[in-house]
Amino acid sequence: MSKRTPLYDTHRALGARLIEFGGWDMPVQYSGILAEHHAVRTKAGLFDLSHMGEIEVSGPRALEALQELVVTDVARVQLGQAQYSVMCYPDGGIVDDIIIYRVAQENYLICVNASNTAKDFEWMTQHNHAQATMIDRSDEYALIAVQGPTASAIVQQLTPLNLSQVRRYWFATGEVAGVSALVARTGYTGEDGFELFVAADRAANVWNACLDAGQKDGLLPIGLGARDTLRLEAAYLLYGNDIDARTTPLEAGLQRLMKFDKASFLGREALLQQQTAGIKKQLVGLRMDETGIPRHGYPFWHDEQSVGAVTSGTQSPTLGVGIALGYVPPVCAALGTPLAVEIRGRRVPAHVVERPFYRKEK
Repeated sequence: MSKRTPLYDTHRALGARLIEFGGWDMPVQYSGILAEHHAVRTKAGLFDLSHMGEIEVSGPRALEALQELVVTDVARVQLGQAQYSVMCYPDGGIVDDIIIYRVAQENYLICVNASNTAKDFEWMTQHNHAQATMIDRSDEYALIAVQGPTASAIVQQLTPLNLSQVRRYWFATGEVAGVSALVARTGYTGEDGFELFVAADRAANVWNACLDAGQKDGLLPIGLGARDTLRLEAAYLLYGNDIDARTTPLEAGLQRLMKFDKASFLGREALLQQQTAGIKKQLVGLRMDETGIPRHGYPFWHDEQSVGAVTSGTQSPTLGVGIALGYVPPVCAALGTPLAVEIRGRRVPAHVVERPFYRKEK
């Protein structure tokens, strides 16, 4: 049986269409994927992300434990700052992509992907050589996101915190709608906005307060359908599609995260070896030249050869064209390289483009 977030009944009352996702009953849409997508790009959207996992790592050796587990340098993370990172297997494959929030001197909150929570917690505790305290807090938290151009103004109505002082990938703690919250300027949409970590039993209070406060600004509740088209336009990676145990951070274009100069971390030797030898496949962004929607698993072709497949694809609601992510040999990865996507037996022309596909105006 699928799990339910603390907002399950709220979604049903709002008329959401619910589906099973990563072991959870989640809203896929409310008013429609296109309407919801455009609301986030032009106004604001409200997301239930309470299926995501939260793992607390604390104690005098918390930093040491995390340094061994992730590819980034956690020592650089200041109090009140967040860091995007990945955990790797010894062979360099990706365990998960995560966000690390430093909530106190010796206390970190790790946000992990929903379907990976149990696996990640087991992996972290198995490789906790520093003997830090690790607790799976997932059931205690709800996570609510407000994203879009008017998101900041909406959340500001509900909190005494000065949100203009909270920079991207930083957070503040205080009350939102009278509920204690960690208020992070993070998101998965390519827009400005906040993610609110609150106690699970107070989730409905915060959700309803956001919905009321955003009504005049055109805020809509957003389901997984629009969440996926938004994140793909912003070229954010989805675990299980674009990255997994068979892909490395170097292949996925996450070189910027790698900190080989810090003390050893899981996967370091394999990744150093791969960096020296060169990668055999590379993640690229693709834009269709003709009408056609690239879907997960559709083959890529180059010069009559099958060279890869779509890992994530859609018709971009903002750009009005088909866009996709997928892996190809590095020789096919240069910007402008002509490729074709096989759609229902027809090879539809496309070309490699810069990522992200969509970038919000400053």
